[in-house]
Amino acid sequence: MTLTAADAQWMRVAIDEAERAGDRDEVPVGAVLVIEGAEVARGHNRTIVDRDPSAHAEIVALRAAARVAGDHRVGGTLYVTLEPCVMCMGALVQARVQRLVFAARDPKAGAAVSLYELGSDARLNHRFPVEEGLLAEESAELLRAFFRRRRSC
Repeated sequence: MTLTAADAQWMRVAIDEAERAGDRDEVPVGAVLVIEGAEVARGHNRTIVDRDPSAHAEIVALRAAARVAGDHRVGGTLYVTLEPCVMCMGALVQARVQRLVFAARDPKAGAAVSLYELGSDARLNHRFPVEEGLLAEESAELLRAFFRRRRSC
């Protein structure tokens, strides 16, 4: 698949969500789930606010989408500003997401391409295409700025 102007628009929505997380002193990661060109749900990191280690942006968005859909298998395309971790990739498999588009790689925890390739692992019961790099520099700069601020305190 190739990335489109619509993909860039949805990634900008995910970046807006990431900024909301950063405004709340959460690691600035945002996600939006889109089905047939329409937003179904969005989320941003809430691990500190919710006191929940599983409240990553992807999980927050998938939970909201499942409530809207009335089904745990939501499908669609998930746009996220940072490469998902193992937990989140597992949730994407369980939710039967049809496509993942992420901005910046996570070389320390990324499970879509960096450390693992769970979206295409034939041992799993569901696979989906993964596309990376859309607005990667903008997303990476949000993360760098956040951690610079944290270290300076």
